[in-house]
Amino acid sequence: MPLGLDDLKLAIIGLGYVGLPLAAAFGGVRPVIGFDINAARIAELEAGHDRTNEMSGEELAEATALRFASDPAALGEANTFIVTVPTPIDAYKRPDLGPLLSASRTVGRALKPGGLVIYESTVYPGATEDDCVPVLERESGLVFNRDFFVGYSPERINPGDKTHRLPDIRKVTSGSTPEVAELVDALYRTVVRAGTHKAPSIKVAEAAKVIENTQRDVNIALVNELALIFNRMEIDTQAVLEAAGSKWNFLPFRPGLVGGHCIGVDPYYLTHKAQAIGYHPEMILAGRRINDGMGSYVAAQLVKALIRRNVEVGRSRVLVMGLAFKEDVPDLRNSRVVDIVAELKSFGCTVEITDPMVDADEAMHEYGLTLTDTPEPGSYDGIVVAVAHKAFRALGSEGIRALGRSGGVVYDLKHILPREDADLRL
Repeated sequence: MPLGLDDLKLAIIGLGYVGLPLAAAFGGVRPVIGFDINAARIAELEAGHDRTNEMSGEELAEATALRFASDPAALGEANTFIVTVPTPIDAYKRPDLGPLLSASRTVGRALKPGGLVIYESTVYPGATEDDCVPVLERESGLVFNRDFFVGYSPERINPGDKTHRLPDIRKVTSGSTPEVAELVDALYRTVVRAGTHKAPSIKVAEAAKVIENTQRDVNIALVNELALIFNRMEIDTQAVLEAAGSKWNFLPFRPGLVGGHCIGVDPYYLTHKAQAIGYHPEMILAGRRINDGMGSYVAAQLVKALIRRNVEVGRSRVLVMGLAFKEDVPDLRNSRVVDIVAELKSFGCTVEITDPMVDADEAMHEYGLTLTDTPEPGSYDGIVVAVAHKAFRALGSEGIRALGRSGGVVYDLKHILPREDADLRL
């Protein structure tokens, strides 16, 4: 039989953008262990510093019942484990369940009779029961749905968003039995004031999560394709979208790069599963091809503009402003800005990158890219505003233009400048 709500002793596995806010929320109402294999990350959190900027020192201090650990032995005190590790894709765009299965092994070794394991990581439908449960059984020696139980409650964290935070986002919940589903739902209701939606099965909850971002990806792909068309017709895409947006039910999607740990990744989990059961998904993969090609398109458009201004491309200097996958976060995961950089370099451009939010060592480790702390004013033939950080917005048209040479090309991907102050826009 599953434990009662008051008997649950929590451990959150993985303290990134998803796990840390969850651990802090629960740590404000009940004892919880925040576990991460990165000892340096644990040391920072114990000192009250969150490098992701999702939680302030004051917010961490308010989680008075939260303690941190990097030693798996600490998990022996818990009977309920919430797994929030990342689920990336590999170089061939296939789901990489490595971190999830590793976390499952760690949890399995700490699992005791009556224990509960809840997964929040984004997966394809069936992964929790078909891929993770066998690992838990093997490592623990326990039998699923007799000795231990599982649940699934997909994360809905939006990095950098200070308005839509964990307590204010309705939570989807599910469990491996009706009793467990009710227990999981009751647990999350203690910290999510927006309420919950109890799905009828774990597979339904998994599928709901993976289509949330697939839907966004396809819609962004549509407006990206529209931008490609309108640019050929010399029509301002933003002006078109503003006009169409005057209708009450027009969806406000905008063209741009699609990266990060969700929108640019989750569709591949769904398409992988679809292909495994013999269905070839056409619309989803078409959207992925469009969105994955936007970096190359941007670079090509900039190079054409340089040529039109008689700039020798092979000797040109280009400044790319922003490397993070979105504004005002330090997260580099699946940043598509690197596609612009790589394509510009293939044309022979000398490319410099500046990003005040990103850790320089991480940029070098992840992509082999060196960051420029202080771009040299008046030095660049082309400037690409790739990420709408507040620091870049604060520069304004005059500040950004001042970084370029006279007659330089400014490509405003994020529409942070007035229309007349940008040479190129999506």
